[in-house]
Amino acid sequence: MNRLLILALGLLFIACGRPVAEFTYSGENEAPADVQFETTPKEGETYEWDFGDGNTSSEVAPSHRYANSGNYTVVLKASNGKKSAIKKKELLIESPEQCFVEIQTDFGNMLVLLYDATPQHRDNFIKLAEEGFYDDLLFHRVINGFMIQGGDPKSKNAKAKDRLGSGGPGYQVPGEFVDSLIHIKGALAAARTGDQVNPERKSSGSQFYIVQGRPVTERQLSMMEAQKDFNYSSDQKAAYMELGGTPQLDRGYTVFGMVIEGLEVIDKIANVRTLPGDRPEKDVKMKIRVIK
Repeated sequence: MNRLLILALGLLFIACGRPVAEFTYSGENEAPADVQFETTPKEGETYEWDFGDGNTSSEVAPSHRYANSGNYTVVLKASNGKKSAIKKKELLIESPEQCFVEIQTDFGNMLVLLYDATPQHRDNFIKLAEEGFYDDLLFHRVINGFMIQGGDPKSKNAKAKDRLGSGGPGYQVPGEFVDSLIHIKGALAAARTGDQVNPERKSSGSQFYIVQGRPVTERQLSMMEAQKDFNYSSDQKAAYMELGGTPQLDRGYTVFGMVIEGLEVIDKIANVRTLPGDRPEKDVKMKIRVIK
């Protein structure tokens, strides 16, 4: 069959309105993975995508985030009127090398990297999240320009006048103080009771806070260095002056993670109206899931 005949047959199929369900994809292959899909060629009137994880789309060239690792069967159905064609491809998303969790709220989601340098806090946080411990707990203490705090199990279904902030899973976690981990905006750190009753500075077993903070100057950092008898690296100083934070908490509370996506969510929560005692007027609930 010569090339002209092949071309003629191809044009005949197009003229008859037969769609072509063919696609390519590109992007990351490690969870959480953002993948871009493209139809080739774009000859359908409508498209139906099934990404294999329960999510769908009708866009011509959709992008999709795979939250977890796995082998996914992606299905594209292209239609022209009553005629349709289907294409399936297997997509492998690998497990992340680092530990991530996603903190979900009505104000948006935050993707958090958990540090390997604080393994006891990392493993405890993952354990509680996998057990569903944090589901529907509140950010019960919110101070604009400082931080947002949650993780008290007593906050689940708490009444408006309930005093919150004293609950936990029944144990503490030994402090893990790492000078390279500082309280810049987005830092995830463990709450704890004060030094007078907790001289070893052990962390709450479940309560945590996420730093919002304020702008930080080089002069302020110099004062912190003199007060705490240590020195920030040039990179740490640059991070503080770019993002802001709460350097007064460094070396006193365990930092064990960092928000790497969703910093704007911290600001949204920090800006809610609060009652005396810093509890939000309207409940701000959370869910935390581990990305595997």
